[in-house]
Amino acid sequence: MHRPLLVTVAILLASAALLSASGPATAAAPVSLIELDSAITPVTVRLLATAIERAQAEGAQALIVQLNTPGGLERSMRSMVQSILGSPIPVIVYVAPAGARAASAGVFITMAAHVAAMAPATNIGAAHPVAIGGGADKEMIKKVENDAAAFARTIATEKGRNAEWAEKAVRSSVSATEREAVKLKVVDLVAESVADLLAKIDGRTVKTTRGQVTLATKDAPVKVIEVRFRDRFLALISDPNIAYLLMMAGMLGIFFELSNPGAILPGVIGGICLILAFYAFQSLPVNWAGLLLILFGVVLLIAEIKVVSHGVLAIGGVIAMLLGSLMLYDTPETTGIRLSWYVMIPTVGTTAALVFFAVSMGIRALYRPSVTGESAMVGRLGLARSALAPEGQVLIDGELWRAVSQDGAVAAGEPVRVAAIDGLTLKVTKSAQRP
Repeated sequence: MHRPLLVTVAILLASAALLSASGPATAAAPVSLIELDSAITPVTVRLLATAIERAQAEGAQALIVQLNTPGGLERSMRSMVQSILGSPIPVIVYVAPAGARAASAGVFITMAAHVAAMAPATNIGAAHPVAIGGGADKEMIKKVENDAAAFARTIATEKGRNAEWAEKAVRSSVSATEREAVKLKVVDLVAESVADLLAKIDGRTVKTTRGQVTLATKDAPVKVIEVRFRDRFLALISDPNIAYLLMMAGMLGIFFELSNPGAILPGVIGGICLILAFYAFQSLPVNWAGLLLILFGVVLLIAEIKVVSHGVLAIGGVIAMLLGSLMLYDTPETTGIRLSWYVMIPTVGTTAALVFFAVSMGIRALYRPSVTGESAMVGRLGLARSALAPEGQVLIDGELWRAVSQDGAVAAGEPVRVAAIDGLTLKVTKSAQRP
């Protein structure tokens, strides 16, 4: 009688057990995401390497690199490509948001990805290497170009992308929109958003250092990798404009400390700024000739105060600082590593003005009449306390001095002026002024 009921209950219990067992198994593993929105430098190399390690440690099935870059340093680009190619988890490069680009070094990074995607209204290309410093001859430029073209071809071939277009991007600086890039098989797809991207790559199989991996990204949770304060700070001071400002502030701080020994604070601030600037310079393509020109310009500005050159040294100092600032970073503007005119002009002008002000105030203080000591007594006015015939006493600022008149007898109460001082004896003359 109760047998059908028991069978029904058993079926329901078995179904519930199956559902509870299958729930976690079908849940998609998370996907990590990091945003790289700057020029390619050693800082971005560290950020990418750290992101891959964190994504793997957190059990993410893939890492999305949301990329927007004007390009950057060739050495840093190669390091990032190596990190992507050697990643144990799939790395998905997503050129986004709308209006973003993957130019120059960004082309290599995008093509090296296990999955390459672009958002609408983005572009990729213009990867032609530019001779740094402009001093390379034609043969050297050709070698650099051939090396970059070969690197682009091998990456594209490895990832099954358009090797011919990759070489043209290097040799002819060709570019493509997101739709053109998909047609040319430069990237894999266009995605409206990260969620759209995850839906479109779901089920795609990619090859990593651990073998074939099939992505199960549809509706997968996205865990954004926040850049730590340390990395944000290092990225900030590694900005070409910030590094330049730190250097100028450091030089001014040291200059003020040397001009006013014992002030301490300018020296401390200047030393910290210089150390931070030198840290930034080690990751930036600094032209040391430009740095020396800036230092020489400061020296000329200081010399203008002490040497009468009718403005020649001052003009030379400003020109040297401007030329040094222009030459400071040995890289073309297309890499995104350059000094802004809006930073350079005000900084040079402010530095010149501060140096002029500080040194002129020092020179003015040097030639200012003494207010203490023997030399300060010369020219002071007083009253004869007793008759000077020619020797007696005078009262100066409430003090009694032994005095000798140099121009005849002086009656008591008459005003006198100090002409000289001999030990503790004043030599005075008559004066028409009263103190």
